Amino acid sequence: MRCFILLSLGAAALCAQQTVIKAARLFDGRSDSLQSPGLVVVEGNKITGVGASAVLTPNAKVIDLGDATLLPGFMDAHVHLTNERGMDSRQDRLDNQARSTAETALRAIKHLRATLHAGFTTVRNLGANEFVDVAMRNAINAGEVEGPRILAASKGLGSLGGHCDGMNGQRPGFYGREPDWRDGIVDSPEAGRQAVRHNVKYGADLIKICATGGVLSLNNDVDSPQLTQAELDAIIDEAHAKGKRVAAHAHGAAGAKRAIRAGIDSIEHGSFLDDEALTLMKQKGTFFVPTLHASWSLMEADKQGSVMDPRTKLKMLAAVRRVDETVRSAIARGIRIAFGTDAGVGKHGSNAEEFVLMVKLGMKPIDALKSATSVDAELFGVSDTLGTLDAGKLADIIAVPGDPVADITRTRSVHFVMKDGRVLKQSRVN
Repeated sequence: MRCFILLSLGAAALCAQQTVIKAARLFDGRSDSLQSPGLVVVEGNKITGVGASAVLTPNAKVIDLGDATLLPGFMDAHVHLTNERGMDSRQDRLDNQARSTAETALRAIKHLRATLHAGFTTVRNLGANEFVDVAMRNAINAGEVEGPRILAASKGLGSLGGHCDGMNGQRPGFYGREPDWRDGIVDSPEAGRQAVRHNVKYGADLIKICATGGVLSLNNDVDSPQLTQAELDAIIDEAHAKGKRVAAHAHGAAGAKRAIRAGIDSIEHGSFLDDEALTLMKQKGTFFVPTLHASWSLMEADKQGSVMDPRTKLKMLAAVRRVDETVRSAIARGIRIAFGTDAGVGKHGSNAEEFVLMVKLGMKPIDALKSATSVDAELFGVSDTLGTLDAGKLADIIAVPGDPVADITRTRSVHFVMKDGRVLKQSRVN
């Protein structure tokens, strides 16, 4: 309870209004089991008490969610809020070319809302043109737009003609010039440093690189390395010197190992990681963000008749054949697995499907929940304010019906969302 005595007002006590959130059980974000019953006390935008030891005021507002589980707001380490893949990749490409930056930002508002209402209150946006994600972050922080808390990477950095080269697939001269470090293209260690400085200058919270080929880019390789060791060393050194973490899109083992040796903070996707790469990750404490949601979404769309470039389909099938084996091996080795979906490849708001996919591959449900709370918070560098339900942390609190440890699919049905102490979603449980 926080009361402040104002002598100038005749010793009247002004107390912050308490909100008490109650449910049958609670997951604090770090423990190996649920607590019962669940209770969290909020004042302003902060948690002030959790569980039986919490101090309540007589005039507290009580939100009783019944047979539900309270959890910290979920986090997603890998989203693309400015895009959402349709059923025809060729049409997507034409549409993206026709859209202005302003239209891209406005269209993303529905993605922001879908993500937040799915219970994901903090995300890393790993790639956006024209610093649109920085603008969205700023608008959300100012209360002008409703959405999750965003850590923005802005333009991904990669090689000329590689996965991060957004000018792939066009005739020479289509854009008037070849892209350079201002567009995220790295063709030397010095260009890598310049690209990092450019992104940081215009507001990036972290750096995203493309260490290998990818599935959805218009070239034939998915697993080949696309940055040299010297380029990776320079990029990661420059970013870390500026206090920024670095995420590496890396399907192939060779490129991933270069990034791991250079000190990368997380490997994203990792479809073709080999034993040596996984051993290096375990030794160095590198986070692994498998983004199973992406390959699952592509396969589901393919079943429904989506139109895809033949090169893309071959790469998709190759990645899908290997990623499950890689993730099972990473789980068995105790590698730190963080939660990320690559949403935008799949539908925004369906992020919780990643929990189901992780558990199917052998992760314990409680560990899957940790991956999207305390583990992601550590990866993001925000453990002091988010990721667990503890007094003093920001009041990002969600609820799902029933027990998500007994049935991980419950995470698909978030019915209560509080972000920064504000209730943004509250619906009846069926």
